Amino acid sequence: MFELYIANKNYSSWSLRPWILMRELDIPFIEKLVPFAGTDETNPFHSFSPTGKVPCLIDGEIVVWDSLAITEYLAERTLAVWPAEASARTWARCAVAEMHSGFQVLRECCTMNCGLRIRIASRPPALEKDMARLNELWLEGLTLFGGPYLAGPAFTAVDAFFAPVAFRVQTYGLELAPACRTYVDRLLALPAISDWYAAALSETWRDEKHEQMARNAGTWLNDYRATGL
Repeated sequence: MFELYIANKNYSSWSLRPWILMRELDIPFIEKLVPFAGTDETNPFHSFSPTGKVPCLIDGEIVVWDSLAITEYLAERTLAVWPAEASARTWARCAVAEMHSGFQVLRECCTMNCGLRIRIASRPPALEKDMARLNELWLEGLTLFGGPYLAGPAFTAVDAFFAPVAFRVQTYGLELAPACRTYVDRLLALPAISDWYAAALSETWRDEKHEQMARNAGTWLNDYRATGL
C-alpha cells in the first residue's frame, strides 16, 4: 500500500494536495505524519525524502517526491486523477502547473495556518494581482466546464492543488467573486477537508518559522488551535 509522508496539517499546504486527492478518489494509503522540526542538518524529512521536504510518496522500493510528481504517478494508476474529457484535462494540467510554480506573493503574504484568523497587515499590488488572476482562472474553469468543480462535475487534481487556497481564504478573509466563494465553500465542506481541518486544530506542535510567518502576515484575530495544556 502507498505510504504518504506529510508534515503538520496546520501548516503544510504542499502535503494537503496529494493527501486530499487520494482521500477524495478513494486511493488507499497509510498516512505518515512527521512534524516540522530541527535545522537543515537535523531535518527528519531526510530519512525518507531525497530533498528533505514533504510530501513524499513511498510505493514499495519507489520513492516519489514533490506534489506534482506524486500526482502524475497516481494518474498512471488511477484514471480519475485528471478529467476524462480532453479539453478539461488540458486546462486542468495547465492550471495545476500555474499553481505549482506561481502565485508566489499569495503564498508569501498569506502563509497557510488553518487554525488562525488573521487581518492582513497590507495588500501590496502584487497580492492583488495574484488574487485577480486566481479569480480569473477559477471563473474560467467553472464557466467552461460547468462546475461544481474547476474542471467539471468531479473532484480532480486541479481541485486538490487549489485546496490550500481555500484554507487561506478562510484564514485571511480574502475577497473573491461570488462563484469563486461558492467554490471555496464547497471545498471546505468536503468530509476529507473537514477531517484535515479538525486534525490541524488538534495539533499542539508549533514551528517557530511558520509561526513567525503568520505573525508577519498581520493581526491575529482568533487562534482556534489546541493549546496542549
